[in-house]
Amino acid sequence: MPAWLKDAVFYEIYPQSFCDSNGDGIGDFNGIISKLDYIKDLGCNALWINPCFDSPFNDAGYDVRDYKKAAPRYGTNEDLIHLFEEAHKRDMHVFLDLVPGHTSEEHEWFKASARAVKNEYSGRYIWTDMCFNGDGMGGYPYIAGAQERSGVYVLNFFKCQPALNYGWLNPDRDWKDATDSENARATIEAMKDVMRFWMDRGCDGFRVDMASSLVKGDDEKKTGTCAIWTEVRAMFDQDYPECALVAEWSDPCLSIPAGYHMDFLLNEPDSPQTQLARDYQNHSGGPIFADPWFTGYEKAGRGQDHYEDHSFFRKDAGGDITAFMESFSSMHEKTKDQGYISLLTCNHDTVRPSFALDPEELKLYTAFLFTMPTVPFLYYGDEIGMRYLSLKTKEGGYYRTGSRTPMQWTGGKNLGFSDADASRLYLPVDEAADAPNVEDQEKREDSLLCTIKGLLKLRAEDEDLRAEADCKVLYMEKNSPLLVYARGKRIIALNTSSKEMSCSVSAADAKPVWAVGTAEIRDGSVSVGPQSFAIF
Repeated sequence: MPAWLKDAVFYEIYPQSFCDSNGDGIGDFNGIISKLDYIKDLGCNALWINPCFDSPFNDAGYDVRDYKKAAPRYGTNEDLIHLFEEAHKRDMHVFLDLVPGHTSEEHEWFKASARAVKNEYSGRYIWTDMCFNGDGMGGYPYIAGAQERSGVYVLNFFKCQPALNYGWLNPDRDWKDATDSENARATIEAMKDVMRFWMDRGCDGFRVDMASSLVKGDDEKKTGTCAIWTEVRAMFDQDYPECALVAEWSDPCLSIPAGYHMDFLLNEPDSPQTQLARDYQNHSGGPIFADPWFTGYEKAGRGQDHYEDHSFFRKDAGGDITAFMESFSSMHEKTKDQGYISLLTCNHDTVRPSFALDPEELKLYTAFLFTMPTVPFLYYGDEIGMRYLSLKTKEGGYYRTGSRTPMQWTGGKNLGFSDADASRLYLPVDEAADAPNVEDQEKREDSLLCTIKGLLKLRAEDEDLRAEADCKVLYMEKNSPLLVYARGKRIIALNTSSKEMSCSVSAADAKPVWAVGTAEIRDGSVSVGPQSFAIF
């Protein structure tokens, strides 16, 4: 296990929208390099960069055309390698986004696989044995009649994303390969080769897209897919022991024993907040991971699509955090000796937390995330409370597009993202007069940005607040806005309501070393002011 992970705080960058260094309206590698000092000063010491490989961008880069070539819109391979080098000079690590389950239909592997004449890539994707035979697909989407080859091929998501062939757990058709077949083995080795290519050039690991979905017809325990990642982990341990993997899986009790160093906890697909975002935009879309587990929406009885927000972090919303904490504690206890759970403020696929929470509520929300026993991830712009915008789809984003808008650096032209004409920007910036920006919030000690910087500074200085210290709940009641927990020798108290709350606690009198709002421990009782968070 790489030692640096226990101290890591990741910053996720959507490269199209972070910083444009050459005035073409699209963010790039050199733009990221120019902001490394900002990210380091913020308190983040690792990056996750969303897909930056060559792509036709029908799904914002999650449709890879060439795994070993940087997308020209961002720069060259040499520019990306320079980014690794500049990050390392600052004791920062860089993860790239790996998409192992599918490629673009424009990838050379697929072009060869789609030919009628058999070749070394014919088995790289999942094909049936005849153009009219879609039988046995097991519910997977597929395309027929679009290629020279007589066969139907499996998709993972969009029509442009043919699924790579890692085999079927229990093949029941002649055209289905087993997981140990020559074709499946060739795919595994090809993906390992991609990982080696970038790690040999300075990459520190990968966030793995839809990590649980490789083997088709897998069982509930993901036996086939887990075996692949166990093999990949062996490669890491032997040849790249300081590199790591984080899974988009949301089941650490499966993913971490299988070999992952970390796994995200994400919400269930089709959450009510996702539906609210769709209604807000007035166009539909498919399932995504949306709000955190501990945000709750309930039907309000005024129509099928009307919800009331009962998030724990909304002031006086009647939220309940007990289910999340009990579930988290159980998973953490089972996996803490093997790897880390990761919580994230949001990501490129989810609604920004500011959609539901105001700036004061966001302070409590982020303070909680950064003091749990996790390796946390901060999505660019969440440190200033960037808004989710209602926008038409861009590059397959659909309702996710509103969380992918340009970073807001200043109050000037294009909010400091780019010098290009506004019409050339990858996505429009927030045009509201009060659009939050870094320059403004750096001047105000009570801003969300400065609050997060202060907390992450304390986290970096105190092992009890980082990933490996014990976590014990000291007070938690169903539907109570008060939560008290211990991290090592620290006591942490959180009150999301508009009233002062208190409870008994076995601790000496103390004042907080860091706080939002007011709190104290006196005479065996912890008292926490309205909408307050404190570390004792």
